[in-house]
Amino acid sequence: MDKALQTMIDNMPEKTGKSLNEWKKVLKTKSFSKHSEAVNFLKKEHNVTHGFANTIVALSKEEAESPTDLVKNQYEGKENLLPIYESLLAVVKEFGKDVTITPKKTSVSIIRKKQFALIKPATKTRIDLGLKFKDKPITDRLGNSGPFGTMCTHRVKLSNVNEIDSELKKWLKESYQNAK
Repeated sequence: MDKALQTMIDNMPEKTGKSLNEWKKVLKTKSFSKHSEAVNFLKKEHNVTHGFANTIVALSKEEAESPTDLVKNQYEGKENLLPIYESLLAVVKEFGKDVTITPKKTSVSIIRKKQFALIKPATKTRIDLGLKFKDKPITDRLGNSGPFGTMCTHRVKLSNVNEIDSELKKWLKESYQNAK
């Protein structure tokens, strides 16, 4: 999430009287056929400024699917990969309470202050784990970021839960420590 958007969300309770989640609940009580109808509703009925109203409506649409649904959909037909996914989550949760796990449509972002890992079921038999490092050389196992582009600097291909070994855990921890 970009800094300006996060600041807007953080300021929402003070500037609008409600948090983003509270506004989402308000919007769920109504049915709008257009984005602009929901924006106008917030502006006219709740005196929310245009910028906040537009952001609230946009973010409400983005989260139509629950995080559980997003993960379930990613692993549909790839259920054999779930033990790898769950093991990776168990590892990163041990790093501290500042770890945020954010499911998206095709991947799961693992964030501290910045994203430090990305978990994506790449094929029916493989998960790609993206990691972010500064100046770390590419190896046979710790490959280039591939399809992750700039979201990550490196990628590890995982086909078996046993591949989550001490070396991989060390890389995850290093990436986590860099994301402060």
